[in-house]
Amino acid sequence: MKALCMLIFTLLTSCTGIPEGVTAVDGFEVNRYLGTWYEIARLDHRFERGLENISATYTLRDDGGVDVLNKGWDVKAGEWHEAQGKAYFVEQPDKGRLKVSFFGPFYGGYNIIELDKKDYAYSMIAGPDRSYFWILSRTKQLPEATLQTLIDRAKALGFATDQLIFAKHD
Repeated sequence: MKALCMLIFTLLTSCTGIPEGVTAVDGFEVNRYLGTWYEIARLDHRFERGLENISATYTLRDDGGVDVLNKGWDVKAGEWHEAQGKAYFVEQPDKGRLKVSFFGPFYGGYNIIELDKKDYAYSMIAGPDRSYFWILSRTKQLPEATLQTLIDRAKALGFATDQLIFAKHD
């Protein structure tokens, strides 16, 4: 029974990690991060396939966490898809490490690994491993030089930047 409890605990917490050799940003300010972010690029995952105009909106929860609303336009179905979730800090609130859940007690890592600390204009997000990766921006496009700098940084961290999908926004 003890082994079963440990296995369940491991399964519930293992997805909230950060890829080896990657660190989350320090000096994170959640109030500056709140609001809408637009997806600029991502690695492929089934839950975003066929979607365009993808955004994530973050609002503060009464319990100190963050409400998450992901939204994207399904081109084939001709309708918006939304997913509501909640996120909580994994470490201290000034460290860009959160765990996010869209499905009950199951959480995944949301690690802010790069952030424009001056204006909070762009960020790079990693999941618990290198197969989950996003570049986000406050605007629907990033200057080409900024985007290339972020891609180069992601490549240096071991992410498969040659497989990035670049989001379309109207």
